[in-house]
Amino acid sequence: MNQSLKAGTAVADVSPPPGVYLGGYPHHPRHNNGIHDPLYASCLYLDDGTTRLAIVCMDIIMYSKKYVRLVRQEAAAKTGIPPGNIMICCSHSHSAPRASSNFTMDALDYSQEPESKFVETLNNRLIDLIVEAAGNPFPARLGIEKGFCGREQGVGGNRRDPMGVADPEVWTIGVQDLDGNWKAALVKYALHPTFLHSDNFLVSADYPGYIRKHLDRSKPGMVFLFAQGTSGNQSPRYFRSGKTFAEAERVGTAIGSEADRVLNEMELSPEAALIVKSTNVEIELRTLPDRRTAEAKSTELKKAWEAIKATNAPERDIWNAELRFLGAEDTLSMVLLREQGNLNILNEDLPVEIQVIGIGDTRLVGIQGEIFLEFGLTIQYRAPFVKSFVIELANGVLPGYAATARAYTAGGYETGASMMTGNSGEQLVEAAAQLLLET
Repeated sequence: MNQSLKAGTAVADVSPPPGVYLGGYPHHPRHNNGIHDPLYASCLYLDDGTTRLAIVCMDIIMYSKKYVRLVRQEAAAKTGIPPGNIMICCSHSHSAPRASSNFTMDALDYSQEPESKFVETLNNRLIDLIVEAAGNPFPARLGIEKGFCGREQGVGGNRRDPMGVADPEVWTIGVQDLDGNWKAALVKYALHPTFLHSDNFLVSADYPGYIRKHLDRSKPGMVFLFAQGTSGNQSPRYFRSGKTFAEAERVGTAIGSEADRVLNEMELSPEAALIVKSTNVEIELRTLPDRRTAEAKSTELKKAWEAIKATNAPERDIWNAELRFLGAEDTLSMVLLREQGNLNILNEDLPVEIQVIGIGDTRLVGIQGEIFLEFGLTIQYRAPFVKSFVIELANGVLPGYAATARAYTAGGYETGASMMTGNSGEQLVEAAAQLLLET
């Protein structure tokens, strides 16, 4: 058999210095006071002799498309990899910094824009990672399979409805050299990294960091990449027993154990044809209410939240009431930012890029931003390939959540915190399905 596939890997610590704020929880500004576990960025480079590509995954909550463009251009100039053949995605840890514009009320209250020095350092490290991975290729064998680990194991599920649609699939890409040494593993899982909550001021990768720790114990020296699945409505809210590092470790270890089993049992091949295609989508944006209407809705839901706080209601009911209020507040913040002419996210991240990476008989679909699981599953089921999965927060963010029309009817945090409509997600599905047909 002719050897055609080459791979390269690289990893770097991208933890912020003390004081850089942690994103993810509106009205809870958190300037970190130390590192519990480091944040990493990792790169997997692949070359089949015709096509070269690089996948970068990092423990950051969000990363703007404007920075993706910069990193792609610089890395392409230094490596020759076409800019469009580079995917950059985030784990979405809520105990990590933001590297994208913010349009929640925090943007008004606390001016929480990305900290420029941290972002500049991060960008340079990502460029260096791609250069390093592409500069040290080795003959490789690769396999892609999936396992399962879900709410039956108390891991996580639908955060709007504990019995709603969920995704237990643990998609795993494994890479070895020809001597059988494990060199890299990419794990995709759809679950918000929110085991650590707004009372945590320590930098952490949350549960993906514990997947890394488990695999590092099992396969020392292997580079780990974590890619977030379509988890816009997936979280541990109804499934965790506490907002603790111990719970993050329990879940990360469970997912890591399943990924390790998949790695140990998968078949690897030294041949895998590569293909990369992408397209851009002009998504539909909602008509924002006038200021008076937005203020009235925010006031109404704030009163409801304060009323339930005064009772002995379960903690999760109080949190859901707060989230409904925060969604209304986010709508109000969009209205106020629009008045100021300061909705930067619309200029930085639109139109929306959809990217398809083909590795042998598998297709990875990368989409910007946070996507409801229903859309990810629909893309996966419509793909003309048995092996396919969707990665969110790939190559940029969205102006809020891509939520279903049903969610917009029901209301709630995700729809209040979005500039999109119930049709926007369908637009992404159709564009992704068409692109998959072309690969």
